[in-house]
Amino acid sequence: MGSAAASPPPTAKLTQEELKRVAAHRAVELVESGMTLGLGTGSTAAHALDRLGDLLRTGALAGVAGVPTSLKTEAHATRVGIPLLPLAGAARIHLSIDGADEVDPDLNLVKGRGGSLLREKMIEGAGERFVVIVDESKLVPRLGCTGAVPVEVVPFGAVHTLGLIRKVFDGLPGFSARLRTVPSKAAAAEEEAPFVTDNGNYIVEMFFDDGIRGDLRDISDRLLRITGVVEHGMFIGMATTVIVANKDGTVAVINKN
Repeated sequence: MGSAAASPPPTAKLTQEELKRVAAHRAVELVESGMTLGLGTGSTAAHALDRLGDLLRTGALAGVAGVPTSLKTEAHATRVGIPLLPLAGAARIHLSIDGADEVDPDLNLVKGRGGSLLREKMIEGAGERFVVIVDESKLVPRLGCTGAVPVEVVPFGAVHTLGLIRKVFDGLPGFSARLRTVPSKAAAAEEEAPFVTDNGNYIVEMFFDDGIRGDLRDISDRLLRITGVVEHGMFIGMATTVIVANKDGTVAVINKN
């Protein structure tokens, strides 16, 4: 990993939700008046939105606008009083703040288990700095160690696309992939329907018994060459800073080399 700076030892242990808040508030300390921000999605990013809203209401920050990475974030930011811009209307994104599902030793990420990976990657990739906020449970030796690696696919031929994704990892022990489903609203409770993203697409979930081994960029290229794949949830080389809240309440700030 890159260089790291740690906070002084705290006096008491915090819950995971409190740790998320600590990391989020540390990231918001990087925000300056007049900035345009990429606003992340998820439970950790939500704490950053709340903090930004508080600072704007009290006048500690002014002239800040945000580009939301999901409809959920758009609604949350509106509720707490953060002015919003569309991606096309943001001449410059100074800083993006978002959580991550996994962070590896090279600061590569898995994101998008909530389904917002495409807009997250578009907005955070367009910014000058990308600050990731996590608790230490999200640190992994390899991507794919703790759960699904999502891939957004178009609905047309989604089962066919799923088969092509499986072929990328053909013969890999412990690999599996499936379409993400949710309880159907139009049918009996026991029936399932495909999960639909804000973009009207489906999500394929890839699972690895021991994480992804191999060249991540090569694997990324192979996935993106599949017709029907829109984007995947591996954020390779994008994070500039990772802020980690540890179980003991200390905070480490890891900067990309």
